[in-house]
Amino acid sequence: MFLAIAHYTVADGNESAVLALVAELESASRAEPGCLAFDAYLKVGSARRVVLIERYRSEADFALHRETEHFARLVLAQIVPLLEERSVESWELPD
Repeated sequence: MFLAIAHYTVADGNESAVLALVAELESASRAEPGCLAFDAYLKVGSARRVVLIERYRSEADFALHRETEHFARLVLAQIVPLLEERSVESWELPD
């Protein structure tokens, strides 16, 4: 199993727009065959901090996710320009 954790710091004033786009991203990503779970969380006390916790069957499935139309349209074209900072961590379940 492969886990990706994306951390977003939303630029001030863009919180509502990013959350709406993230909701659309959640729905589209959950429909991918290799996606086991996709959940977004807000930091308590700060609507500008968002974390996405994504589980995939394999790293290859995560790579396919990053090549989807919805990833390009939602994340790269719309969400990233509204962020101050973005980082992604990769994790795997040990054998």
